[in-house]
Amino acid sequence: MSTKKSTASDTDILQKEDSSQLPLVKINFILMAIAALMIVLGFILISGGAPESADQFNPEVFSSRRIVVGPTITFLGFIFLGVGIMWPSGKKK
Repeated sequence: MSTKKSTASDTDILQKEDSSQLPLVKINFILMAIAALMIVLGFILISGGAPESADQFNPEVFSSRRIVVGPTITFLGFIFLGVGIMWPSGKKK
């Protein structure tokens, strides 16, 4: 069984990446977290309570909160997620 000794070139490969080389920085993750919260909020607004019995019709199904506001916030959250990913890091070379 042979063992390979570590050389300087091996340690260069294993060095940690510099934060300036990372594609996403702290602001990107903050924007993506806000977008995720918007998406969750939109789905919460879309959802609603069940009717009291299966034979009753619940007119709350057609409320503007469920068919306009919730889907709009969800859609804007998905758009904002793309913006958060594409947001420039501010470091120019």
